[in-house]
Amino acid sequence: MSSYLKNLEKLINSELSSKVKSSIIKNNELLIETDEAELLDVVQFLKSNENCKFRQLIDIVGVDYPENEKRFEIIYLFLSHEYNLRIKVLIKFQINQTIVSLTKIFPSANWMEREVFDMYGVKFKNHPDLRRILTDYGFKGHPLRKDFPLTGFNEVRYSEKEKKVIYEPVKLEQNYRNFDFESPWEGTSYIKEIKNNNINKDDKKN
Repeated sequence: MSSYLKNLEKLINSELSSKVKSSIIKNNELLIETDEAELLDVVQFLKSNENCKFRQLIDIVGVDYPENEKRFEIIYLFLSHEYNLRIKVLIKFQINQTIVSLTKIFPSANWMEREVFDMYGVKFKNHPDLRRILTDYGFKGHPLRKDFPLTGFNEVRYSEKEKKVIYEPVKLEQNYRNFDFESPWEGTSYIKEIKNNNINKDDKKN
């Protein structure tokens, strides 16, 4: 498997030499990085080339790195049934950059791109129906961005009392909890106390 991956990496780098920025094999998967402008050509090659045949789009994943100049990353995961291989395609881009849609090559990208748009605010060019898919219609902001606040927004729910849909502020309360990080093999403090008390009782009886 590893030898085939290495050959595949050489093939992709030779055929797409000007379009692939970098490549690496890790955990028996090949990861290649490209630019947004080259994305369609790279994906079309991976799908149609006889030595690749990555004909299933598994997922589209967004990542947010606020400290980077190119803040966002999108990783496309593809599967080749013929060769039983997976490949990941990575692009990095700035916050206001628009990404080309893959829906013409992989129709299944429709809902995946809508989810990335909803959660991260990334816009896709030539998408047939770019709307929010997980949050409410009037929702403001993008929940998976690192600068998205954990409270201060409204949530929507149906009120049985008022018999209508109502909006109310989100309340994320977290009670204070104590954690015991002692080794479970040695026994936590409260277990030790119980054991010691039982031993003292036995000694008094004797």
